[in-house]
Amino acid sequence: MARQKGISFEFDGELPGIYIFAMALSRIVITGVGLTAPNGNDIGEYRANLLAGKAGIQFMDLRYMGTVPAGICNYDALRYQKKKEVRIGTRAGSISVYCANEAVKHCGIDWETMDKSRVGVYVGTTEHGNVETENEIFNISKFDYDTKFWSHHHNPRTVANNPAGEVSLNMKITGPAYTMGAACAAGNIGVIQATQMLRLGEVDLALAGGVSESIHTFGIFAGFKSQGALATHEDPMKASRPFDVDRNGIVVSEGGCLYALERLEDAVARGARIYGEIAGYHINSDASDYVLPNPTRQTECMGKALERAGMAASDIQIVNTHATATPQGDIQECIAIAKVFENCPNTYINNTKSFIGHSMGAAGALELAGNLPSFDDGMVHATINLDNLDPDCALPNLVVNEPLAIKQVDAVLNNSFGMLGINSALIVKRYDA
Repeated sequence: MARQKGISFEFDGELPGIYIFAMALSRIVITGVGLTAPNGNDIGEYRANLLAGKAGIQFMDLRYMGTVPAGICNYDALRYQKKKEVRIGTRAGSISVYCANEAVKHCGIDWETMDKSRVGVYVGTTEHGNVETENEIFNISKFDYDTKFWSHHHNPRTVANNPAGEVSLNMKITGPAYTMGAACAAGNIGVIQATQMLRLGEVDLALAGGVSESIHTFGIFAGFKSQGALATHEDPMKASRPFDVDRNGIVVSEGGCLYALERLEDAVARGARIYGEIAGYHINSDASDYVLPNPTRQTECMGKALERAGMAASDIQIVNTHATATPQGDIQECIAIAKVFENCPNTYINNTKSFIGHSMGAAGALELAGNLPSFDDGMVHATINLDNLDPDCALPNLVVNEPLAIKQVDAVLNNSFGMLGINSALIVKRYDA
């Protein structure tokens, strides 16, 4: 038997040149979390505010759009960067740098002696660079559109790999650092990519998840408004209302969450604290509409994730929904969840966007982080702002407005779906030695 990190394989001596690959894939675990959300800048503060029912939405003035509700982060951008680096780089890059450094700090690894060529950075994102181009056009409009006033920083700011690239530059990481453009499924997909690369033995430590700078581009607000999908409310804290009969659209947010992920044997060898184990996942596509979700494909996505994890639906205690508070999208996901989790009396349903809005590429990673502490405290955070439940969204065990204590949480399934029909489901389970 020959072995390499991540996989094992056998050579069959009777058939020269033929390798029979064993399914002894390494177990992948979460050992650190770095995040910034509209209602918290580390996992402790974030979780406390989720359990306390504290949202993080406020009004902001946006060019061409006026006053809109939005999720704005208030992290210390200069904790890990100099002023010049923040000025030259992007908001998405700055969020990524903050989250990556926080994840490394949180996981307790000896960063100084870590071989940086064996570290991978996998950042999911929705859109990137829009804000930079918008700002440059606005700037040159003041000078009769004379392009000599166009910033020479524009190109490195707008390339798709910018957020991961800024992490690589900041932390001197020489391993693979790139982004996954996967719409609003990107946060989950960043974690899935990291899991796969760790199992392939390509890296020994992965910093992975998703980021969003969406509030800094008026285009995304204007686009949702033109679709009739931009939230409005006189109280910004109540603007994000998944499943409520009066919901009227998405609250656009910024934010980020990057995890430190390792192979189990490496984490155990260094005595790391383990926050959860990647149990299963699946990615598929609707192939049916640009924006309207397809519940059949969502059902298949959750089912395949359970199959990969070797779990039954009844083994899941928490399903964190993607629901964005759009009239049709919430209903479609509820149809899919009801199909998968029928007759599961010990499975509870919640939603994190009701607190933080829709952080686009960061959504899946941040929403998973909101539920990860459930393995320790046994609490299911609520869906808030749910005053009048839509009968079409009346799922059994939907946790409404107040957190719920349950006997034990062993597994969380996190849904994250995106435009053009990309779906992801990620299952994380309690780690038991």
